[in-house]
Amino acid sequence: MAIPKISVEEMETKYVAREAKSQGSDLAFLDQRLPGFQREIINMIGTSVTENPEDPALEPKISSPAHGFAVIYNRAENGNGAALHAHLTEEVFVPIRGTWELYWLEGEDERAVKLEPGDIINVPTLIYRGFRCVCDDPDALILTIVGGPDAGNVAWHPSVVEAARGTGLEVDEEGNLREIDS
Repeated sequence: MAIPKISVEEMETKYVAREAKSQGSDLAFLDQRLPGFQREIINMIGTSVTENPEDPALEPKISSPAHGFAVIYNRAENGNGAALHAHLTEEVFVPIRGTWELYWLEGEDERAVKLEPGDIINVPTLIYRGFRCVCDDPDALILTIVGGPDAGNVAWHPSVVEAARGTGLEVDEEGNLREIDS
């Protein structure tokens, strides 16, 4: 096996992304126009996890391929996060700054756990889950890792789909955001 040589310059330009310099999008998913679900989504590496593939701000910051995972940052203010959704893949959350709450449905009942920086949770597949910032830290940040070589489409809870229609958004059959024709 030949061991590659990588200079510091090449490492910096191809394989490093700086969170402080990274900008994302406030419209990557169906829920982001709904009150309580505003957030900035920054795809750092891996399969671009989005329902808005036309937004250049959602291109992964590290363009080299990641095999079997995607890493995403979410920035949100107190009370904001992601609405109830499910994936066919596992999803891992790690708060970087601030306190976050991960919530899910157990049947029809909502359950939740608070997470502090450095805590980690691995949400099983097919569980409706969401997360929200529960602190006043203006720099609150949570890291999300989505497993699998294809993250697939997000499966939104029916209540989210209905509420999003009221904002003029829906997801088409391919899993992409689209404006509802008036």
